[in-house]
Order: sequence, then structure tokens, then C-alpha cells
Amino acid sequence: MTRLVLASESPRRREIMASIGMDFEAVSPGITEKAAFGEAPRDTARRLAAEKAVAVSLRMRDALVIGADTVVDLDGVPLSKPRDRADSRRMINMLNGRAHLVHTGIAAAFGGSVTASGTETTKVFFGDLKPDEIDEFVASGLGDDKSGAYAIQGRGAMLVERIEGCYSNVVGLPVYRLKKMLERLAPETLVQLGNSSR
Repeated sequence: MTRLVLASESPRRREIMASIGMDFEAVSPGITEKAAFGEAPRDTARRLAAEKAVAVSLRMRDALVIGADTVVDLDGVPLSKPRDRADSRRMINMLNGRAHLVHTGIAAAFGGSVTASGTETTKVFFGDLKPDEIDEFVASGLGDDKSGAYAIQGRGAMLVERIEGCYSNVVGLPVYRLKKMLERLAPETLVQLGNSSR
């Protein structure tokens, strides 16, 4: 059985992996997540996912390491994690009543080298939010550590009118794309899922 490692500190990604029954370890990649000057948000997500996977793979060469990175993209401008609550409010106001893209890069590495990578994109439509709705969400702190200052799950779902594309991608890990990647690289990691009881 291939040893599977998730290169992530994100509790959301760990929850997704656990919820689909994956047998994995989670290890912090310990890299600085920053967009390069002039880099498109989609490219940033893919590059950082690969950097995370490689950083852990260099330390755990016998494991297949999965890295992921999510970037919120408003008209080509990346919205990172907010600095403070004022920054959260600014971002939510920017997204209010508009559509934006969420890109999640996903990469696999083995022996210190990337073996596969890709990017999933979902279009997210925010509803028309009232000022007090924005204030209440910001005050909840639920967007403090998230790109774009919001999460689609839980209370954050009330911000979102609809989406086009993969829901789990917006949470932080595109499950179907991960499945297709593992089918190619380590199909035995998926055998246990098919044999699990309901």
C-alpha cells in the first residue's frame, strides 16, 4: 500500500480527506504562501500546490505527497487571507453581489519531484448582502484565516447565491480531481474506499 501524505495545515483539507475515507498522514509543508509579481491567480494556486508537495516529499521520499493551494480570484486579482477584520470587511464588500473564481491547485510528488499537477476552478456568485449581514459575518471571525475572507461551508453558505463547478474545490480540495490523480498514480489507495461499508 502506498503511503499517502497530505502536505497541508488546513483543517478543511484534512476534514475532506477524512470524510471520503482516505488513509493518510497530514504534514505541514512549512513554505511561504505568496503570489509572484504579475502571476495569474490560477498559476499561483498550481505553483504553490507543487511547492508544498515537493517540500514534504523531500522529507518523506517513500510517500506519495499531495499538495493543494486555493486562491480566490476577483477579476484577475488574488484575494489572500485578510490581515485583520477591517481587511475582511473590505474583501467581502468587494465580492458582494458579484461573481468570482476560486482556483485550487493540486499536485502529487514522490521522491522530491512532482509527478502530476492540475488546477480546478469554480465560479462563485455572492448574493446582494446588506451591510449588517457583512458586519455580522466579519465579526464571527469565520473568514479570518481564509482566502477571500470567507468559507462556503457553515455560516458562510449564506453569503453565496450559487456556484458553477465543484463545491469541494471551494472548500479547499477538489475531490473528483484528486480521485482521478490517485487512480493514475496509486490506485491501491482507492481500493479501501470501494470496500468500505455504508
